[in-house]
Amino acid sequence: MASKSAKKAVEDSESVGLAALAKLVRSSYGGRQSDLEAKLQNLEAQALRLATVIDNISQGICLFDPEERLILSNPRYSEIYRVPPERLVPGITLREIVVHRVAAGTSAMSVDEYLALARSVNSGAISRTWAADLADGRTVQVYHHPMPDGGWVSTHEDVTELIATRQIVDERISLQTLIDWVPDYLWVKDSESRFIVANRSLAADSGRETTRDMIGLTDFDLHAPELASKFRADELSVLQTGQPMIDEEEFVVDRSGAGKWLSSTKVPLRNDRNDVFGLVGIAHDITGRKREDMLRTGQAQILEMIATGAPLDDVLDRLMHLMESQLTGILGSVLLLDKEGRHLRHGAAPSLAEGYINAIDGVAIGPKVGSCGTAVFRREPVVVADIMRDPLWEDYRDLAERYGYRSCWSTPIVSHQGAVLGVFAMYSMTVREPAEAETRLINFTTRIAGIAIERKKAEDQIHFMANHDVLTGLPNRALLQDRLSQAILHAERYDRWVSVVFIDLDNFKLINDTLGHNAGDRLLKTAAERMVGCISSTDTIVRLGGDEFVLVLSDQPKNVDLIAETLQKLRTAIAEPLQLGDHCVRATASFGIANYPKDGKAPESLVANADAAMYRAKEVGRDNFQFYAPEFNTRAHERFLLQEELRNALERSEFELLYQPQIDLRSGQIMAVEALIRWTHPTHGTMAPVGFIPTAEETGLIVPIGDWVLHEACRQNKAWQDIGLEPITVSVNVSARQFSEKNLVERVVHALSESDLEGCYLELELTESLIMQDVGLAVTTMNKLQSLGVQISIDDFGTGYSSLTALKTFPIARLKIDKSFIDDVATNEDDQAVASAVISLGQKLNMRVIAEGVETDEQVAFLRKNNCDEMQGYHFSKPVSSRQIERLLESRSR
Repeated sequence: MASKSAKKAVEDSESVGLAALAKLVRSSYGGRQSDLEAKLQNLEAQALRLATVIDNISQGICLFDPEERLILSNPRYSEIYRVPPERLVPGITLREIVVHRVAAGTSAMSVDEYLALARSVNSGAISRTWAADLADGRTVQVYHHPMPDGGWVSTHEDVTELIATRQIVDERISLQTLIDWVPDYLWVKDSESRFIVANRSLAADSGRETTRDMIGLTDFDLHAPELASKFRADELSVLQTGQPMIDEEEFVVDRSGAGKWLSSTKVPLRNDRNDVFGLVGIAHDITGRKREDMLRTGQAQILEMIATGAPLDDVLDRLMHLMESQLTGILGSVLLLDKEGRHLRHGAAPSLAEGYINAIDGVAIGPKVGSCGTAVFRREPVVVADIMRDPLWEDYRDLAERYGYRSCWSTPIVSHQGAVLGVFAMYSMTVREPAEAETRLINFTTRIAGIAIERKKAEDQIHFMANHDVLTGLPNRALLQDRLSQAILHAERYDRWVSVVFIDLDNFKLINDTLGHNAGDRLLKTAAERMVGCISSTDTIVRLGGDEFVLVLSDQPKNVDLIAETLQKLRTAIAEPLQLGDHCVRATASFGIANYPKDGKAPESLVANADAAMYRAKEVGRDNFQFYAPEFNTRAHERFLLQEELRNALERSEFELLYQPQIDLRSGQIMAVEALIRWTHPTHGTMAPVGFIPTAEETGLIVPIGDWVLHEACRQNKAWQDIGLEPITVSVNVSARQFSEKNLVERVVHALSESDLEGCYLELELTESLIMQDVGLAVTTMNKLQSLGVQISIDDFGTGYSSLTALKTFPIARLKIDKSFIDDVATNEDDQAVASAVISLGQKLNMRVIAEGVETDEQVAFLRKNNCDEMQGYHFSKPVSSRQIERLLESRSR
């Protein structure tokens, strides 16, 4: 019973399991079916979406199986190739499709050529893209991708418009690239002056990164309102009038702050109706040209300032401004070398700090004095690129750092003669060396500065020379009037004296003639220096000329003794020994004093009265001083009258010639005559040369008087020959003043030509001291005279200096022993030695020797004993008239 129950339970249990399994199977199948339906729906939805996407893609798409049958295509494919969609059904072959395309005119090639191309592409495993130019003119870009099963998928895109668009874009890119290459500013603006095109140069200098950043901007976005308003006004004129603006100069400031000059041209843009709708502009940077123009203009202005005598400070300041206008970040400076050549003084530095200028004013030159002091010391440019590191600036580094100066380039300013005048310097706030343009400007600036400084020095020298004596450096006659007038005004106001002292060196002419002009000049300079050392700074010593000086003692107390004390100091100082070559000389002076107001109240009268007093000092023995007395003017007046009468003597034919025979000591015959002038004065009677020749020498009248003597002597000698007398030589004295005349030889030629006298019958007597003044000139002149046949003799031989050493140089025919050696020759052994030595010397040099002043038989005996050639003197004849000489010559002929 129990087993049955158990069995039944098992059966019931199995029955329940099968039912559950069946239910499970049914449930599982239903689920799978439901999933399959869902997947089908999903696939259908995806396929729909895919079809929708494919149908709406802008490119044509087609899919082929391995047998070249169409699986699918989208409407765009049909549109591109103009094949009706109903013909492009799945299953149609590629050949059939190409046939339709050929018929529609949308195939790039024949059916077989296209199939061959497609199969060739499809046989590979790599995608390929190509452009097909259709028969209707369109271009289609094809992308062909092989499939693993042997089919393929391809896309087709009509790129005809895209190519055209890209061509436009490329053209625009090329145009922009082209205008970007233009170095000038180039732009196009609309009617509102907004930029619609701009090149890279304009954009960069306007502070914009790209040219696109310029589009839509106006000049008000780029420039200051004043400048932008000007640009807008110019452009409005172009837009409204339609007239272009050509080469207008405009000034702008770029983003770096640098100013630029532009030459701008703006031309209107017109449409098909000829309406102006904008403008195109181009601007060329002319900053370099403007700077060159400014430089040339500035140069001309500075040279004009120099030429018109503008103050040196103004010239140098203008020069520095001009230099700084040519460069950016450069400051200019000129320092001038002082008279001693040891220190540099401020000249011009308009942009340097005042504190720095004051600190370096007066700096000494040296081997380690910054750039400027070192450049002058070395006499060469000194370039310091870094002041903080260069050892030349060690002592001045802190000063430069205080004002921010980091580099300094200094160049000496040199005159055309090579003398350093100063230094020009360029300062920079950055560490660097000068660029090529800066070096050129340095050279220009130093040259102009040199011209300006030299011109100023020349003007100062001219002004100094106009008011000072060149030899001694003392004030001259031109300043005497001013200084004396000021002294008189002061004396009148404060009841003081002014003493005018006329000073004349004694025997200066003798020293000058004997030792030469160089020795005379040395004596004058030394005397001037000694006199200056004896007076106060308020007094003035003036050189009138020659050996004449005037001393103005200003603000003097009314005490004659104090004036005498000052003059005694002057006498002592002047008389101190002075070594002139091999000779030690002691100069003396004569002083004449006139006091304001007693001796005159005007400068002219004071000087004249002092001059008269000086002549009185000469008359009483020289080397003394005399205070003015009214009677002195009487003598001065007599001298003045003598000068005036002497001027008229030639016109009135008041001169005559006497002739003194010169005798051959061996034969006793007359060999020659010396022409000696006499003046038949209207009131004083006959005057010997000693009475008027010194005055003629002082006034220069000796030249025309000597010329008359020369002509008259030649005329008279030819007249003697014309009446049949035996020819003789006429000897004429030539003064130093005559000999120094440049036309002396021409005067002699004229006298010989006018008288028709042969040159061999004329002899010119020159003093020994005369020819020693300038040996070279004397030799040249005497050679010219000798070439005319004219003989040369030396008068007063033995009284001069060093002529023996130069005697052989001169073309001399005769030596004349001075009378001073003949007077006592019969008894004085020294005179005998000199006379015999001169005779021997002359004859050894092939010269004839003549003794002058022979008066006694003893003198004649000595001369004959020593073989002297000729004699002249009262022993034979005193000077006589031409008629008496004629009788002497006639008797000689008989």
